[in-house]
Amino acid sequence: MIKFPLKKYRWTLAAFAMLPAIVWAEYQGDVEKGQQKASQCVACHGSDGNSVNPAWPKIAGQGEKYFIAQLEAFKLGAEGPRKGAGAGLMYGIVSALTEEDMADLAAYYASQKIKLGVADDALVGKGQAIYRGGNTDFGSAACIGCHGPSGKGNPAAGFPALSGQHAQYTYSQLQAFHSGERSGDANGSMRNMVRKMSSEEMRAVAEYIQGLY
Repeated sequence: MIKFPLKKYRWTLAAFAMLPAIVWAEYQGDVEKGQQKASQCVACHGSDGNSVNPAWPKIAGQGEKYFIAQLEAFKLGAEGPRKGAGAGLMYGIVSALTEEDMADLAAYYASQKIKLGVADDALVGKGQAIYRGGNTDFGSAACIGCHGPSGKGNPAAGFPALSGQHAQYTYSQLQAFHSGERSGDANGSMRNMVRKMSSEEMRAVAEYIQGLY
């Protein structure tokens, strides 16, 4: 076994210990630069990340880690985990983005505030029950475990914020996870959760999330 003098290589160990911080600092997003780079995003997602069209997601206030992960997924195109509706359009937009561009955009949209919606009173009860308690009949996990009681998500873990999201968009994504059109969820967590959910249950959860705050 080869032994190295610890004193001689102490500076090397210290340098390696600092690497994660250096890498993070290099790609730390800049809010002002992100705003300047967001011109292509405005048409679908609005000037402040609050889309008017319910088919397109609100991205204001979204966690940076999740935001970047989705851009990277769209960059993979038809072979990636976001190969469903809108994938082609998004691929054309994000294909030329650098890591710095994605970090800047993520920082800008994370700094914006989402505009909350209103839940359908006829569905909110069922949606709340599933969001907070899951579906015990089918063994579906509760949404609250990853996305939090108020839908703020877990930015550090990369779990997205859901609060105030358009019901139409959320419903379409639940369907995409159900069909397998969308993947990329850690350990198949979303696909496992929705695989036995009915369309009515998905719609109820989506409505509840739209008014959640």
